[in-house]
Amino acid sequence: MKIGLIGYGKGGRFFHAPLLASLIGASFAGVVTRSPERRQALSKDYPKVPAFDSLADMVAAGVDAVVISTPLASRRALILEAIEQGVPVVSDKPFAPDATQAQQLVDAADRRNVLLSVYQNRRWDSDFLTVRKLIDQGVLGDVRRFESRIERYSPSSVGKESGGGILRDLGSHLVDQAMQLFGPVKRVYAELEFATPAQNVDHGFFLSLIHASGMTSHLWGNCLQNAQGPRFRVNGSQGCYTVDGLDGQEAAALAGLSPGSEGERWGVEEHRRWGWFEHGEHRERVPSERGDWPAFYRQLQDAVVNKGRNPVDARDAVASAKVLDAARISALEGRVVVL
Repeated sequence: MKIGLIGYGKGGRFFHAPLLASLIGASFAGVVTRSPERRQALSKDYPKVPAFDSLADMVAAGVDAVVISTPLASRRALILEAIEQGVPVVSDKPFAPDATQAQQLVDAADRRNVLLSVYQNRRWDSDFLTVRKLIDQGVLGDVRRFESRIERYSPSSVGKESGGGILRDLGSHLVDQAMQLFGPVKRVYAELEFATPAQNVDHGFFLSLIHASGMTSHLWGNCLQNAQGPRFRVNGSQGCYTVDGLDGQEAAALAGLSPGSEGERWGVEEHRRWGWFEHGEHRERVPSERGDWPAFYRQLQDAVVNKGRNPVDARDAVASAKVLDAARISALEGRVVVL
């Protein structure tokens, strides 16, 4: 199976290319980028992987699927071009600026009967997999409140429009995770933070989601947070699970490591990074599940080659986009939005 990549910025270079190059039974077929600097980086990172000027050139050379990791503003046209070429396509997140445009992309893929997937890799974070296991096994009892944060101190990210703002960028992950655990959302309340009144994109958010199941999820994202809260805090009738810091796969990828170079070490969290289970005075470490971002691409292989299940159905991204749209309305109008 030949997989091509469109875009070789931070996302393409560090979050896709190492996984594609490590994927057993597949080949990293090429990268579309016209930037001389990024072509030079590609040549250094993967000397045998060709660069192409356009998606059409890459398709003509022969690919079985393409991954689009470009800024949000250019993503829609590239997704539609891949669909028209009849090539299975993976879109980085955020999938689209709003739910209407997201649905249009899904409709286009349906008309052409083309597989369309969204790279929600944080479904395979070690901490999220651990939370899911604890909930599924009933360790926490009746879960009453779910708290989830991705907070950083990164001033260079303030006002950066390539991802559409922190709500669209990090929020797409956090909303997707909450909906994976607790299902559709009924009501949304949101607060957004902007560096200046004239800022086009937010740098921080708080969301309160009421799920149709009755569960409450509180979600935070920020790139100007000096003192980060716990990544997850999940309260149940039989105890609480908390874990700090981010899954280590991101740091590993940015350090130049890959599933290929690390083998069985990839995604394994050190003991000191494990979370805690607490109930009254009882407190114990909870071994973290192994993080597995490569699982997305293994499932994509199966979907393309064997007509298996899409690793992330683009309709899930439409559902998340509706929540994010409601969040912007809520923050703008200062009210709870009912879906």
